[in-house]
Amino acid sequence: MNSPAPVSAEPPRPLPLGRITVITVVLVALAAVAGILPRWRARAALVTETRELAIPTVIVTSPTPAKAGAPLPLSAEVRPLLEAPIYARASGYLKRWHVDIGGTVESGQLLAEIDAPELTQELARARAELAQADAALTLSRATATRWADLLRESSVSAHEAAEKQSDLALKSATVDAVRANVHRLEELQSFLRVTAPFAGVITARRTDVGELVNATGGRELFRLAQSRTLRVFVRVPQSSARSVTVGQAAELLLPDFPGRTFPLKVVRTAGTLDPATRTLLTELTADNAQGEILAGSYAQVRFTSVKSDAVLTLPSTTLLFRAEGPQVGIVGPDGQATLRTVTLGRDFGPTMEILAGVAPSDRIIINPSDSLVSGTVVRVAPAAPPAAKK
Repeated sequence: MNSPAPVSAEPPRPLPLGRITVITVVLVALAAVAGILPRWRARAALVTETRELAIPTVIVTSPTPAKAGAPLPLSAEVRPLLEAPIYARASGYLKRWHVDIGGTVESGQLLAEIDAPELTQELARARAELAQADAALTLSRATATRWADLLRESSVSAHEAAEKQSDLALKSATVDAVRANVHRLEELQSFLRVTAPFAGVITARRTDVGELVNATGGRELFRLAQSRTLRVFVRVPQSSARSVTVGQAAELLLPDFPGRTFPLKVVRTAGTLDPATRTLLTELTADNAQGEILAGSYAQVRFTSVKSDAVLTLPSTTLLFRAEGPQVGIVGPDGQATLRTVTLGRDFGPTMEILAGVAPSDRIIINPSDSLVSGTVVRVAPAAPPAAKK
């Protein structure tokens, strides 16, 4: 059996030098690219991130109308419809008083009596003088009549008759003067009876029996008040003054009656603001026929129909206080922030009234940086999704 002839192996041919060089360059280039490319990408990402971080991200909000709360109660002063101190018109000693504090009196009712014997004697003397003057007038009239008859008979001169007529006129004038004095003393004597000028309640008695009463510069004897109808005075702030009109309804609040209100009605206003307080003095009336409300009580008035002008509010954290005044940062459509000066109203703590300077559509920066200036480019953070209700 014949065996196959052996095959001789040829040695491998060496690669050309040029190909080796190309492969080496390619491998080196690949290695270089593999090492540089991540660094380049990292550097580009760093530059991009730096640019992104250079633009501040802000949270914005918009002004919202102030919530219409309950009308603000205003401090009020409750007074009687009529109130007057009672003084003596005649001097003397208090003989007796008939009504004490808390007493209800009618118009013309006797309150006290004054004893003035000097006035009584003076009136008696004046009446006697009037009788004497009447007698002298009667005699003068008869004499004037007789002399007028004698003048017609030419028994007396015209001059003598004229004297008698003049004496008659003098006596008549004297009678009128004395009678007027009698009437004055009678009126003065009537003042010895102190009476009530109107119906009401005696709220004070400041005299007693035997006390000397002086008609000139004396102190008051009684104080009378009519409180079936009460007058309530309140000072309305300037912001609500234009909403108060005559005939408008309101409510009276008293600490003595928690949870209860009494109806009021506006009867008049001062018409001008007090320059010291910038308030409008307003008078209201309340029916107190049951006597439940005590005049002089501390009270509050609530105008249920007064509507204040709608104002916008912003969180207090949106404000910047600088030399130019209070300011807020507003983000425009181009992403640039603009500082705008605003006019502040009432401070509610977490929120603040903004009277002027912003609109409901403005985007206001919350917690603005102290370094914020107009023209700064900012990025508005996306709004947080509303919390799911459980």
